[in-house]
Amino acid sequence: QVQLIESGGGLVQAGGSLRLSCAASGRTFSSYGVGWFRQAPGKEREFVAGVNWSGGSTYYAVSVKGRFTVSRDNAKNTVYLQMNNVKPEDTAVYYCAADREPYYGPRHYHYDSWGQGTQVTVAS
Repeated sequence: QVQLIESGGGLVQAGGSLRLSCAASGRTFSSYGVGWFRQAPGKEREFVAGVNWSGGSTYYAVSVKGRFTVSRDNAKNTVYLQMNNVKPEDTAVYYCAADREPYYGPRHYHYDSWGQGTQVTVAS
């Protein structure tokens, strides 16, 4: 397993942008698939985006496609989620998760490691 720490959350106005980071420990992180999930109060955790081990393949939820971009820098052991044109419904705690298989899709039970989450609040 790897240790994951998210950062970059905060308060942003609707239509604005925010970049989340997921920093990982472990020399093998570059072989892991990584997913971003979010959970709003009173709602179930939902998949947002995923990236394969190399960064060459990505996968997005319909609700964020065209607005969010997931990428990674394996030299820095970091995965990013660039959030553009954010909406109030994007308000949630955002989590990154890593899978050694390396899976990067929407099924949360595939993932081996999870971060503690970072709060994103979008004001209307």
